[in-house]
Amino acid sequence: MDQLGDALRVWRDRLDPATVGLAHLSPRRVPGLRREELAVLAGISVEYVVRLEQGRAPTPSAQVCSALARALRLSDSEQAHLMRLAGHAADPDRVPRIIPGSLYRIMDQLVGHPLAVYDAAWQLLHWNPLFAATFGDPTVHGAGFRNVLLAHFEDGLSRVRQTAGERAQFEESMVSDLRATTGRYPRDPEVAALITRLNRIPRFRELWQRSDVAEHQSSRKIVEHPEVGDIALDCDALTTQGSNLHLIVYSPRPGSDARGKLDLLAAIGTQQMSTPR
Repeated sequence: MDQLGDALRVWRDRLDPATVGLAHLSPRRVPGLRREELAVLAGISVEYVVRLEQGRAPTPSAQVCSALARALRLSDSEQAHLMRLAGHAADPDRVPRIIPGSLYRIMDQLVGHPLAVYDAAWQLLHWNPLFAATFGDPTVHGAGFRNVLLAHFEDGLSRVRQTAGERAQFEESMVSDLRATTGRYPRDPEVAALITRLNRIPRFRELWQRSDVAEHQSSRKIVEHPEVGDIALDCDALTTQGSNLHLIVYSPRPGSDARGKLDLLAAIGTQQMSTPR
């Protein structure tokens, strides 16, 4: 018996489509959500939903589990159960990746801002549509390439421009925050592997050897958007107690035209604004 697949089917069957804003446009042979509807709500393919429910898919990532939990309106306890079934068992030695319902409720009130949730090692777990429209769709990258530290030190953050001073401050703050994470989760093998990989980069290695410890709180950056131009943003990190999840809220910089550009992106989403030639 595949417990993960069985649980997903039960949770899908019990959810009234009207609860998630889906109208009853045609007669339903079964209660609850259709697989196609769950796929749309979770941002994954219908084929993947089928394979998950039939026990034929690889273990879903923590980010996919979070998306399913959000789509299925699971309670915090149910989401924790889903994580355990998917092999992401709660372990005091491992970085937590369960996004509580209270954090989703906060994000629902901040839809006018790009938002992203990262774990304590800065792995991207969840983002809202305006984040994708502003920074680019994270789904074009595999989960292994959604870590802020890897993206910054290995490739440079796409679309992001900072002054030399802002960049240096950002790097120092992020590395110090990662050092704090190693103190909280000293036996997490994924954190250890992340540090080993980053230590190949001279700039990271230089900062890591300082052994500074601090929590990342804020930064400033310019997003070079290909359609609306430069967007000046202030970035604030709100960290949850206990799980050390980071909710990053991107706000338009006062005195800039960023608010209007974010409103435009919110209206058009990730679609191309340019006229095809």
